[in-house]
Amino acid sequence: MSEKLHISGAEAVIRCLLAEGVDLIYGYPGGAIMPVYDELYKFQDQLNHVLTRHEQGATHAAQGYARTSGKVGVAVATSGPGATNLITGIADAQIDSTPLVCITGQVAAHLLGSDAFQETDIIGISTPVTKWNYQITRAEEIPEIMAKAFYIARSGRPGPVLIDITKDAQFATFDYSYKKCTGVRSYRAVPKLDQAQVEAAAAAINGAKKPLIVWGQGVILGEAEAAFKAFVEKTQIPAVWTILGLSALETDHPLNKGMVGMHGNYAPNLLTQECDVLIAIGMRFDDRVTGRLDAYAKQAKVVHLEIDPAEINKNVHADYPVLANCKESLEALTPLIETKKLDTWMARFDELYAKEYEAVIEKDLKPSKEGLTMGEVMVEINKASKSDAVIVTDVGQHQMVACRYASFVRSKSNVTSGGLGTMGFALPAAIGAKMGAPDRHVVAVIGDGGYQMTIQELGTIFQTGVGVKIVVLNNNFLGMVRQWQQLFFDKRYASTEMTNPDFVTIAKGYHIPAKKVTDREDLAGAVEEMLATEGPYFLEVVVEKEDNVFPMIPTGASLTEIRLN
Repeated sequence: MSEKLHISGAEAVIRCLLAEGVDLIYGYPGGAIMPVYDELYKFQDQLNHVLTRHEQGATHAAQGYARTSGKVGVAVATSGPGATNLITGIADAQIDSTPLVCITGQVAAHLLGSDAFQETDIIGISTPVTKWNYQITRAEEIPEIMAKAFYIARSGRPGPVLIDITKDAQFATFDYSYKKCTGVRSYRAVPKLDQAQVEAAAAAINGAKKPLIVWGQGVILGEAEAAFKAFVEKTQIPAVWTILGLSALETDHPLNKGMVGMHGNYAPNLLTQECDVLIAIGMRFDDRVTGRLDAYAKQAKVVHLEIDPAEINKNVHADYPVLANCKESLEALTPLIETKKLDTWMARFDELYAKEYEAVIEKDLKPSKEGLTMGEVMVEINKASKSDAVIVTDVGQHQMVACRYASFVRSKSNVTSGGLGTMGFALPAAIGAKMGAPDRHVVAVIGDGGYQMTIQELGTIFQTGVGVKIVVLNNNFLGMVRQWQQLFFDKRYASTEMTNPDFVTIAKGYHIPAKKVTDREDLAGAVEEMLATEGPYFLEVVVEKEDNVFPMIPTGASLTEIRLN
C-alpha cells in the first residue's frame, strides 16, 4: 500500500500507470482527456507517450508492443470519435488475446446521456469486444479500477480492457493510495489443473499410432515454449501450428511440420484428417484452421490443452480436455508420455511435402518467370536477418506468404492480425513491436492495400525515429480478394485493382530512406541495405500482379479438398 497523497483524478491515472510498471503509452489527446495529458506532461521523464497519427494506430501500436514485450499495452484517447476510433484495435486484441488497457476521456458525469459534444456510449459500444470495461465517474474509484483493469488484462487468457473516465472525475481531488489487484471475486483467471484429466490425456496419447500436435498462441502467451519443446521432443510427435502460434518452436526443428489452415501446408491439413489422436495446445479451432467443421478430424480422439473453459467443446468436441495454463499442463503431461518411433507416420509428411514442394513451393521461391514473387522476398529477409527478425504482417496474400516462408529461431517473432484480419494493422503494430523489442530487427511486410489504410503512421515513425523496416509488396491489387474473384467469381475483378501513389516519394517526404525494387538482381542487395541502415527504412518491391497463394482450402470446404493450384 502506497502512502496517501491528496491529488487529482488525472494525476492518479498517471500514478496508477507508473505503479503498474508502465513506461510507454500510445495515444492522441483531446478535450475530454486533456486533464490526464496535462499531468502526463509533468511526468514525461518517467512515462513516455508516443503520439500516433490516429487512435486506431495507438491501439495497434500497443498491440505490437504487447506481443513482443510480453507486457500490457496501453492506449489513450479522448471521448466520442477518439474513443470509437480505438474499437477496431480493441476488437483485434480481443480475438487475438492481446493484453491492452485502453483509457478514454468522457464528458462530465452530469452531461452523460444528454448528447453532449463528443459524447458517445463507449461502454455500450465496447462491451462485445472487451474482456472487461468500466466507466469511472468519481475520482475515488480510479486506483481500484485501474488496478483491476491491469489484473484482468494480463491474467489468464489475456485481453483488452477499456476504462472510461468522466472529465469531472479527472479534475476532482481525493486522498490517493494504490494497491495492486491480485484477484477478482467470481473471476478465476487460471483453472486448477485436474491430474485425472492429465492422466486420461496421457493414456490417449500413449495409445496413438498416428498422433498429431496442433499448437497455437497459447504456448507463447503461457510462456510455455520450453515446456512445449520438451513435450514435442519427448513424444517425437509431428507438430503443426496456427498462424498465431508461429515462432513458439523454431522453424527448422525436425518435428515442426508447418502451418494448418486455409493457406497452410499440404501435409498438416491432409494428415489432420488421418491422425488418430489430435493434441490441440493453446488454440481455439478457428474456422480458418478447421475448414468445414462437420468434416474436421472426425476419425481422431481430441486432446485439448486450454486455459479458457469457454473454448472447450465450442467448435470441436474434446474427448480429453485439460484445463490449465498450458505450461503447467505440459509439465504435468510430459513425464507420463512414452517416446515412440513413428517412422511410417513421419514418412507421410515427407511424401506430401515433396508433392507440395513440386507444385507450389519451388515456383514461389525459385520462379522461372521474370516478375518477383512474394516468397522470394521472404527468403531474402530470412537470409539477411539470419531468421532472427520480428516479422509484422498486415492481412492478405502477403500475410499468408510471410507466414509460410518466414523463418524464425526464437519466440515472439511473428506479429500479425489473426482472428479479426485487420487491414492497416502492420504499420502501427510494427512501431509498437520495435519499441517492445528494441534490440531486434522489426520488419513490417505489408500489401499495397493495407499499407494505405494507416500510412499516416509514417508521421509517428518520423517523429520518434523508431527503426522500423517497412517492406511493401506491391502488386497494384487487393490481392487476396482478387484471387477469390479469379477462382470463384469468373475473374470479375470488381473494385480490387489499385492505382497507387509513388510510395518512395511519400516515404522521403517523411525523411525515411527509401528504395524501389523491380528486378530480381537488385533484391538481395536492397534487403541487406535496409537492415544495415540505422533507423527506419522503406522498401517497395514490385511483385507479380496476378500471383495466387496456394495451397488453398476454399471457404466451406473440408481439409481434404485442399487445392495445390
